[in-house]
Amino acid sequence: MTDETVPDTERSATPLRVFILDDHEVVRRGVRDLLEAEEDIEVVGEASDAREALARVPAVRPHVAVLDVRLGERGGSGGDHEGVEVCRELRARMPELACLMLTSFDDDEALFDAIMAGAAGYVLKQINGSELVTAVRTVATGKSMLDPRTASRVMARLRAPQEEPEVPEEDGLDRLSPRERQILDLIGEGLTNRQIADRLFLAEKTVKNRVSSILSKLGVGRRVQAAVISGRVRSRAADS
Repeated sequence: MTDETVPDTERSATPLRVFILDDHEVVRRGVRDLLEAEEDIEVVGEASDAREALARVPAVRPHVAVLDVRLGERGGSGGDHEGVEVCRELRARMPELACLMLTSFDDDEALFDAIMAGAAGYVLKQINGSELVTAVRTVATGKSMLDPRTASRVMARLRAPQEEPEVPEEDGLDRLSPRERQILDLIGEGLTNRQIADRLFLAEKTVKNRVSSILSKLGVGRRVQAAVISGRVRSRAADS
């Protein structure tokens, strides 16, 4: 019987396996110490950046991944949600994995992108230790860890009309190279950076750089907006 099919009554007798991704060593140590103080939780690995996490998580097969939303020096600027991309990649490879996003910033854009990437929960680092332990246990059972206020914000965003890009999409599309148009089509299909890299026989870092260029040329800040533009282009082509 695999981990994914173990009933709750049996899983309770085995440790809950957790992986931690955070670029600050002090934070990783604090979360590790907090979780390992619980008899039913085992921290099976940790990483300081996206590359480490994507390499190690599939190898150790955790039940829950606690992921920092912002990683690296760019995180301080508020414009980088690399942890969300890690969530998207891991969920594509391991649909049974529960991802709990951990962040210092109450950021609606990051929250929305994390939920769209398949995160099961989103909590601020300001919460107390017992609440974090509860959040880990909650997402491990397959439940969502969003408080009512956070859930209402997500629903409001889902119901709201899609924002139009600041740059008209025709102009933005004209700026894309043939390779970038190809990558945009695959973003529209919902593929992750790693899946795009595999499909096009490119390095994952190359795809990541190309995606950043595509977002810039289209005048949008989020991957989901680029996917919407791709969908519109496909719809017009089908109608013509």
